[in-house]
Parts: sequence; C-alpha cells; structure tokens
Amino acid sequence: MKKIISLSIIVLSASFSVFASDGLVKYESHYSVKETADRFENIVKSKGFTLFARINHQNNARGVNLELRPTEVIIFGNPNVGTYLMQCAQNVAIDLPQKVMVSKDINNKVWLSYNNPSYLMKRHKIKGCDEIINKISGALGKLSKAAVTK
Repeated sequence: MKKIISLSIIVLSASFSVFASDGLVKYESHYSVKETADRFENIVKSKGFTLFARINHQNNARGVNLELRPTEVIIFGNPNVGTYLMQCAQNVAIDLPQKVMVSKDINNKVWLSYNNPSYLMKRHKIKGCDEIINKISGALGKLSKAAVTK
C-alpha cells in the first residue's frame, strides 16, 4: 500500500510543475493561456465562487498599439472565506478578492500564478488565523492543479 501511495505521489508530481518564489505560487500549464484561463474560470464558477472580472492584458495592450505576451488575470472570491481573513487583519482587503494570473513567458511556457497566502499572512502581519490561511492555500492549490493538468 505504501508503495502505491508513493508511486501515486511521484506520478502526480511529475504531471505538473509548481514553483513558489517572491510571494507567488506558479503552476506550469499544459494548455494555452486562453484555455488555462477558461478552465480556471469554469472550475471557479462550478465550485460556487464569485467571478468578479477577467482581464485580458494582451488585448488591452493592443488597444494602445503595444505588444504583450498573452496575459490574463481572473479576479474571484468567496465572502464566506475572505471575510474571515479580513476579520483577522482588515488591511488584507487590499489583496482581496483573490486573483490568478495566467501568462506565457519568454520561453513560451504557460503559467498560472497567484499570491501565496503565506506571503499575505506575513505582509499583513496576520496572527491566529492559520486555519483560514491553510484553507485558502488548499483551495487555491486544488483549483490551480485542476486548471493546468490534463
């Protein structure tokens, strides 16, 4: 049984790349920027989150005759979770609702990125809310993995 679990973890880990740096968590996607953003949006809606906005920065750049690699930001949230976090530290409201960015890098890799909740905890000096931070981290990880993996 232990071997099966270990093998499952290895296979799952190999199916996507995740990096955490500079307060961001980044998942490499197997899809285009548009497909990844579409998948994330659909998953968020199906889970009952509120979708506030989807911003296509590449299209906005084109509108002023500038170039930008594909970059989209999805703004979404759940007041049943975010409110508890704001009760812990009201200043965290500046970083809410939650956002994910889906972008193509210079090497043509597509990434889904978001602010690491642990970074927000440090940034806003949030104390005594580890449970809600862990809940947010888990939800963001699950949503992201579902959007980027085949």
